[in-house]
Amino acid sequence: MRPTAAAEATLLKNPLAKPEQRWPAPDPSVWTFHRRMPAYSATTLYDGPDLAAKYGVKRVLVKAETQRLGLPSFKILGASWASYRALCDHLGFDPEPWANVNDLSRRIAYLRPFSFAAATDGNHGRAVAFMARLLGFSCRIFVPKGTVPARIHAIQNEGAEVTVVDGDYDAAVARSAEEASDRCLVISDTSWPGYDVTPRRVVDGYTTIFLEIEQALAAAGVGAPDVVIVPMGVGAFMSAAVSYYRSRPWTGALVGVEPADANCIQASATAGEMTAVPGPHRSIMVGLNCGLPSPVAWPRVSTGVDWMVSIGDERAREGMRGLAGSGVVAGETGAAALGALAALAEDDATAAFRDAGLLGPDKTVLLMITEGATDRGHYQAVVGRAPEEVGTILTVAR
Repeated sequence: MRPTAAAEATLLKNPLAKPEQRWPAPDPSVWTFHRRMPAYSATTLYDGPDLAAKYGVKRVLVKAETQRLGLPSFKILGASWASYRALCDHLGFDPEPWANVNDLSRRIAYLRPFSFAAATDGNHGRAVAFMARLLGFSCRIFVPKGTVPARIHAIQNEGAEVTVVDGDYDAAVARSAEEASDRCLVISDTSWPGYDVTPRRVVDGYTTIFLEIEQALAAAGVGAPDVVIVPMGVGAFMSAAVSYYRSRPWTGALVGVEPADANCIQASATAGEMTAVPGPHRSIMVGLNCGLPSPVAWPRVSTGVDWMVSIGDERAREGMRGLAGSGVVAGETGAAALGALAALAEDDATAAFRDAGLLGPDKTVLLMITEGATDRGHYQAVVGRAPEEVGTILTVAR
């Protein structure tokens, strides 16, 4: 029987894991590209001593992807790099030299009218729309039925046309694929037969985050984390984490977190092959409400992740409140990593994780917080304060 959104955590030690397998290191040119984006700066890596004390570990590090290039999510890193490379493919050459996006927009102005299209449950579509706006293109975004109005309005505010598809996220993906033409590029973060280059580049775009973490830890004199907890949807972001950590001799544990009723990667690892988890997927962790892993992400995720945990919505709410208590504003999806840590530290069903010696007073845990407060009303209802009343007060890791 499938778990409900309120179910206790379900833990899986990945039977497909091959921690000894090495993947190519991230391409540093991706980070070079991002530094030419408007208002680029590395997001901050925080030290959460109160969280460390609560969950009985030496240190909890929080990589807060809550404001990135003016958007409340990390997704712009993947969308921007993939969009640029797709444009280069369309043109047949790289439109260099350009110093910033305004320069780039002028160099490709002759393409207009031109458009991007994508499917989304919120953040990826907004990032694609943002990139289209910067380049002077139009944009069509497809969202699943039940997408909250706040997310739709945020995408529309980037200038995109939003269409609600009568179905789940996978139905929205299928609809977006129909938009491909010589005047429209589909910028998807998941793949399907015959379409996998752009999703791979989305993954490549996310690796900038891990290079920033490496730099911040080195500057602070802090060693590599023992446990890294990453939210998983179709697996694209986790694939980037695998690319980074499995390209080096790191001996820590990669942990993926999913909603209890959309745990497609956990279900696939259990089955030994990619497996769909049918909808409807109703978790408040809407950015993770995906029923099928990305075929592009699956090879790395299936072999590179050590443990998988699925959590109910109350753990996500607990994560939102816990991060707010430490001064970090995170939405429902973004707080999933802290919800997972709470479940791993406290639930009877996750005792095997603790028995493996992965939590304790000598351990450092890194939480990937993947979005800010994308739905202000719901954030305030859960946390009891508006986002601007929470602020950011944690100490930078040292």
